[in-house]
Amino acid sequence: MFGIEPWEFVILVALAAFLIGPERLPEYIAKLRGWIRQARHMAEGAKTQLKDEMGPEFEDVNWRQYDPRQYDPRKIVRQALFDEEDEPTGQLEGGMHDPVMDAPPVWEPMRYDPDRPTPFDIEAT
Repeated sequence: MFGIEPWEFVILVALAAFLIGPERLPEYIAKLRGWIRQARHMAEGAKTQLKDEMGPEFEDVNWRQYDPRQYDPRKIVRQALFDEEDEPTGQLEGGMHDPVMDAPPVWEPMRYDPDRPTPFDIEAT
């Protein structure tokens, strides 16, 4: 939770209780409970508003695909740099050749070459 180990959290709670004192501790606990309720109410309100605006399509949305925790940036970079893309064949239906696909490419993207030095752009710095 927030990069804090459970035993560290217990120490922080004990330290906060000691610093706040037994007189004001119930007051601060009530404030914390109110903030949590308010945050839950705001989240439910946002969810309800989203359902109202999207209509029946809201139930069809796969929310897991939008979860950023499922993406591994290393895998995305590796795929972008090293995986070869499928080359179009240049054939149309019926075995005919497509003249556009048979023409040489106007611009071909550069592939990553670890042996080549990185280009330096004077105007970019």
